[in-house]
Amino acid sequence: MSLDIFPVPAFNDNYIWLICDAERRHAAIVDPGDAAPVLAVLKAQEIEPVAILVTHHHADHVGGVSALKQRYPRLPVYGPATERIPGITNPLTGGDRIALAEIGAAFEVLDVPGHTAGHIAYYGHGALFCGDTLFVGGCGRVFDGTHEQLADSLQQLAALPGDTQVYCAHEYTLDNYGFGKWVEPDNAALLAREEEALARRHEGQPTVPSTLADERATNPFMRLGEADVIAAAEKRAGHALETPREVFYVIRQWKDREYD
Repeated sequence: MSLDIFPVPAFNDNYIWLICDAERRHAAIVDPGDAAPVLAVLKAQEIEPVAILVTHHHADHVGGVSALKQRYPRLPVYGPATERIPGITNPLTGGDRIALAEIGAAFEVLDVPGHTAGHIAYYGHGALFCGDTLFVGGCGRVFDGTHEQLADSLQQLAALPGDTQVYCAHEYTLDNYGFGKWVEPDNAALLAREEEALARRHEGQPTVPSTLADERATNPFMRLGEADVIAAAEKRAGHALETPREVFYVIRQWKDREYD
């Protein structure tokens, strides 16, 4: 059974993902920060929800869980075991596997801390639902996790197959590409992807999903071992950097302090 995955826009730039069976009869809901737009789509398209999948505890990812549970009291809610999220019925840690028979899907749970200390991702069927760990062209800020954790999490994701579709939770692509050009102004793949993203946004279309192959070619936070990224980070730091974690810390701080 093939999956039909599409976004429900929320707030200014969030994407709540619906993972449906091919006939769009049933859906799993990923990171419902707001229940209202989800309920509207479910009603309009006569889709029955079968589960909620949560990646981390931030309000723009879990704010709609309560209202969805009120409407669908038996709906299971999967989420990170180490974060306090009201309504979680099925706590998960890395290495767990969940099966959603109604949509013919199964997902492996990955521990990807850094943005938050207990952040998880869901991987299966060539798709990665990564919340705020990895964005198209960028990555999340560090809140209650650590820079070392996030650097390691991104390297873990980079090792997945290149054709993996990256379903992140925000439309930050053009902003991220702008910073990417600070780090690698001559990256031809990045410049080409930016043109594609500009065209999609001009047409009112999302730039998500990306692929991991594209991220490895264009996203500085996924390119910590590349000579040009290391050189830019070392120039910024004013000294040699020995590890990918050190490179990550420098460019993440650079973006936090001067670009965002």
